[in-house]
Amino acid sequence: MNPDPGYTTLTGPSHNVNGADYAMMHDYTDDTDRLADEIVELARWRTRLDPIPLGTARTADELVELVGATITAEGIGGHQALAIFRDVLAPSCLSVDYTKYLSFVPAAPTEAAVLFDLVVGAFSIYGGSWIEGAGSTHAENEAIRWLADLAGLSSTAGGVFVPGGTIGNLSAMVGARGAAEQRLAEAGHPRPDRWAFVVSATAHSSIPSAAAVMDADLIAVQTDEQRRLTGDGVAAALEEHGHRVAGVVATAGATNLGVIDDLQSIGVVCRERGVFFHVDAAYGGAALAAPSVRPQFDGIEHADSIIIDPHKWLFAPFDCCALLWRDPDQARAVHAQHAGYLSFLDAYGDWNPSDFAIHLTRRARGLPFWFSLATYGTDAYAEAIQITLDLAIEAGRRIEAAPHLELVWEPTLSIVVFRRIGWDPDQYQAWTEAMLADGAAFVVPSRHDGEPVFRFCFVNPRTTVDQIDEIIDALA
Repeated sequence: MNPDPGYTTLTGPSHNVNGADYAMMHDYTDDTDRLADEIVELARWRTRLDPIPLGTARTADELVELVGATITAEGIGGHQALAIFRDVLAPSCLSVDYTKYLSFVPAAPTEAAVLFDLVVGAFSIYGGSWIEGAGSTHAENEAIRWLADLAGLSSTAGGVFVPGGTIGNLSAMVGARGAAEQRLAEAGHPRPDRWAFVVSATAHSSIPSAAAVMDADLIAVQTDEQRRLTGDGVAAALEEHGHRVAGVVATAGATNLGVIDDLQSIGVVCRERGVFFHVDAAYGGAALAAPSVRPQFDGIEHADSIIIDPHKWLFAPFDCCALLWRDPDQARAVHAQHAGYLSFLDAYGDWNPSDFAIHLTRRARGLPFWFSLATYGTDAYAEAIQITLDLAIEAGRRIEAAPHLELVWEPTLSIVVFRRIGWDPDQYQAWTEAMLADGAAFVVPSRHDGEPVFRFCFVNPRTTVDQIDEIIDALA
């Protein structure tokens, strides 16, 4: 099918090399056509698969025995490679969209997003510059705008999609350092010997990782009784450490408990003192779309940068993190790369996505998210997120009613933390491994205040209350 007169279907010729005819890799042949049908059919089968199996984690030795050599001088052919993936490699991966995959922060991409991911690759779009990807960048920017509006950022805000929260947080912290350098220079203050960031004592693991990359220090502030970073704690840290502080990092939806820091009071302190304010909302930011919990995020509109991962709770495939900037020009001044061969890009268009994070080459990874939003509408997103919020509340009630379980933390957003009464760490581990081996559920132990706990994270609206009951019963 030709979707547009500008596209043609080609059957590639053979090429004569030393008297022999060879089909070149980049020619579209009849065999390529058959392979395309197989690939599309496999993708179609997977998207309509119900129920979705959990999968099995095989050992490296098992996979070597089952698969054999796939990278050879002559090649094994696309049909054979696809069969190996379908029959061995894919079943040896855990399906994060399995409805009882409740560990870490799973994913539940929509069918439209998954299928459109095939299209993104097929169109060979480079997503780093406007001239090379104007159409894709326009679409990505629409999705960014929706997120920025949910957060209450101004119409001049903008951003870019990066691979994940770690790169998003690192890029934001580098942006914060650049803004701090400018602020100190304008005030006539010297640059500190070492920069520092004020963070919660429970900040995500990517924050110390980013600080290590930047060779910066972290000033960990103790949280209040609700495990939240507060404006008072931030103010005291800023008072003590002064111009060393490049920025403040708050969390909106902590990974372990789902806690949202006191963004309002932190935002006010940062605004009054002119300090860069970043919000890590990689997991929790999706809940901005749900009116029932939106007030818990009050103050996020003060942020200078925010990250939200659509591949977590906004039903996009991996990998996709939205990095939002209050002032994109400030971010561009820090991140834009300059070289002779890039000068043409600088002169064409005013929005090169590569200018807004630590990257140059980039895939147009926001397109599947945009396509899903455009396909289903934002009301459907709000409804799906509310389903998972309600599921967490109901799971908390059922855990409280179970005599062998104890609710550790009142459900926050879509995370429920509880303990199995009387179990030691080895019993937690053994139960998890047995459930995984049976393909019955993927619920791994976590730790809270040094003690082993279990943790549900609901992001899949297909998960049911009956499935929660199955897990609770299996813990008896």
